[in-house]
Order: sequence, then C-alpha cells, then structure tokens
Amino acid sequence: MIYLTTDELMEKAKAAEGKTFGQIDLTNRLGNISSKGGLGQVIEESYFGYKVNSEARPDFDELNVELKVTPIKQNKNGTLSAKERLVLNIINYMEEVNFHFYNSSFWRKNEKLLLMFYEWKKGIDRKDYKIVKSVLFTYPEEDLEIIKQDWETIISKVRQGKAHELSEGDTNYLGACTKGSNKKQVRAQPFSNEPAMQRAFSLKQSYMTTLVRKYIKNEQLVKFANTSELKQKSLEQILQDKFAPYINQTLKEIASTVGVTYNTNSKSFVPSIISALLGIKGTRLDNIEEFAKANIQFKTIRLEPNGKPKESMSFENIDFDQWTSESWDDSYIRNRFLETKFLLVVFEYKETAKENPHRALYFKGIKLWNMPTPIIEKEVKEVWQEINNKIRDGIEIDYVKRGNKMVETNNLPKTKFNGIMHVRPKGANGSDKVTLPNGQIITKQCYWLNSSYIANIVSDV
Repeated sequence: MIYLTTDELMEKAKAAEGKTFGQIDLTNRLGNISSKGGLGQVIEESYFGYKVNSEARPDFDELNVELKVTPIKQNKNGTLSAKERLVLNIINYMEEVNFHFYNSSFWRKNEKLLLMFYEWKKGIDRKDYKIVKSVLFTYPEEDLEIIKQDWETIISKVRQGKAHELSEGDTNYLGACTKGSNKKQVRAQPFSNEPAMQRAFSLKQSYMTTLVRKYIKNEQLVKFANTSELKQKSLEQILQDKFAPYINQTLKEIASTVGVTYNTNSKSFVPSIISALLGIKGTRLDNIEEFAKANIQFKTIRLEPNGKPKESMSFENIDFDQWTSESWDDSYIRNRFLETKFLLVVFEYKETAKENPHRALYFKGIKLWNMPTPIIEKEVKEVWQEINNKIRDGIEIDYVKRGNKMVETNNLPKTKFNGIMHVRPKGANGSDKVTLPNGQIITKQCYWLNSSYIANIVSDV
C-alpha cells in the first residue's frame, strides 16, 4: 500500500497502539519465525502491507520514512528504558568512505524514522507483546550536530585503515555496533588488508532510553549545549570550556562561586557542583540530556601530591548469578564498559595529610574517557573468567583477625591480578552477605579499577 502523506501513515501507525502482535499477525509469521526480525516483519507485511526488503532506500520511500520496531522494558526500580540499541543499516566500508554525511547511506535511509515501541516482558510469548507508542522521529538540531560528529569519527577511522578497531565507545549517540551471528562475519575495508567485523550504524541504547523517557513517560530533560556551540566544537570541548575557568580553585571556592552549599558529607554535593558548572544548577545529572543520551556517568578522582589517587575506583556490587549465567560477549560487565563514557572530574591535594590534616582539595580538570576495547577484551575478561572459575571450583573463604575484628578473606582477584581491575568488598560492614550460585555465602563483593590504572588514565589532565 502507498501512503501519500505522513499524516496518513501516522494515522495507521497510531491505530496499532494498544494492540498485540498476535492481533496484527494475520499470516501467522510468529508461528514460523524465530529470528529477532520477526516482530518487525509482522508490522511491515501484515500491518502496513509491503514486502520485507533490505534495500538502501527507506521503507516508505515516497515519504522518506524508515520503519523501526523497537522494544522497551520495565526495570526493577519501576522505570522504563529501551531494551537495546536501535540497529540501523549495515556499514559498507568500501563505499561509505566516498560520501559526506548528507549523502551517506546512514542519512539516506534514516533521516526520518517511524518508531513503533512495544513492551518486552520476560517469560511471555512474543505474540502477546503490546505496541505502546508510535512516533514519527526526526533528529533535534543539537542531536544532529553530535550525530554528524559521530559519523565523521566512524568514517575517519575507516579512512585510516582502522575499521577493525572500531568501538561503540568511540562515539556519543551514533554507534558502529557489531552485526552478525559471530566474530567470523567480516568485511573488507578500503585502506587496510585487515578484515573488519561487520558493523551497522545504530542509535545507542542510552539514546533510545531518552526517547522512551520523552515520548512515553513525558519527562523533561535539560541541555547544557546549544546548536551553535555544537557546530563549532565537540561535546568534550564544550565540557572542557565550561570547567576550565575553575581549574586550580579549591572545592570550597568553587562551591561559593556557583552558589552551592559546601557540604562534603552529602552525596549530592559534587553532582550539584557539576550541574552548576554546566550552567544548569539544581538539575540531577541523570536529567542532563547529553549525559543521558551518551550514557555519560561521572566519577570523581582525588589525587595525592605524587599524582596517584588516594583510592581505587569502585563500581557496582557483583551480581554473581548474572555473571555466571552469561557468555562473555553478552556479559553485563563487558557491555558496561563498552557502552559507558565516564566524565572523570579530577581534584588534587597539594600537601600530604601528614603535612596538613586540614588540607584543601583543588580542582585539576576533567577528562571524558571510555575504556579501550583491548583492555575490555583482555584484562576485564580475565577478571570475569577468573570469578567464574572460582565459583565453579569453590572460592577459598577464610577469616583472619585484624585488630579486634575477624575479617573475611577470599581468593578472588586482587590488585596484582592483572594491574587493571580487582574485586573486594565495598564498605566496612562485613555482615552484608550474598549466596553464590554454588551455595557458598560470602560478603558482598564489588569490582574496582586499580588506583595505579586510574593514575595512568588521568596523567594528562
């Protein structure tokens, strides 16, 4: 069927809201197809009445609109998020390098998207998934500037003969995700003989989650960068410019300047400082649109006068059931580092605690950082594998007396394991226990990046 106007197309798309795929699947495709694409194909053929294709032009070519059927999920805390990234078109390394952004395969196919969100629920038949929202989506001006920068970053790497080194961590909103059944599915690249994994342009899961928050939950997010700034600078350059005037000021001086109550005992103190420095005082960091869309999370680092952090960097407690039930490629920790950018906010002491017990903390600078893929695929994987091996074989748990306390010890990876990451409890209370998949009971454990590794990361700040 041909749709003559976008209004006509959207009237049809809106009529699907509240319906299940079973109600739409007139030809029983879901009874015969086990592929992930099955749900999209039901919408394409049974609902909109056109044949499934993999052509370079948009699905509704006459309207320049591409159809995408994408899942959302409800999280344990009750919030809604995108279940996954939105995979777009395959990147043809040999051809894409010959284009500029506005005649690229990405833009020709994905300039306008008809997004049909459905709610995924664990354990229910996919014919019972329900379509919750249909949206005709065009990229906001600010987003488009960042997406253009991301596209240039991806294609620049291909032009350098480094398509095999592409990583989703390279970019902010538009990713180059792996696309294929396994790592052996590779393509030729134009400026290197090294085969590169097949990849597709994609909108990151964090970007899609902000669309869920905006269009389904009607949440309002706040921007710190405008279009004119983004035409001139990258997101990182804008961040650097906003923080630069406060370098070498004490934390107390900065708080006074931006009008934030100085209270280092409050967990919201440093986030309040960061939002104030970005010019959006009083905004929670997860409500900053650029941070939410690019999955930027902040970490504060306090350096001693010798340039080394006082402490290692802690992350979440380990969900041992999850870690032992996943393959490495699908593992939480692998995706955690592949898909997250960290805004490292670096402070330094100019005196030792011995020289001055009341020493001031000075702001040194920031760094927008993502963990390099080789580190993820080697050192982080080693820790993940070691934990799985220990649980399989049984963790050696012992108790030793330290002062007046009995302290639990174990043989999980320590700081000398590979120089990058280790595992230990977070917090002083050893009574908070968890049962492992093998039945052992252990104090809750957290994974940490070694202080020496952190020192190396921020050595150029």
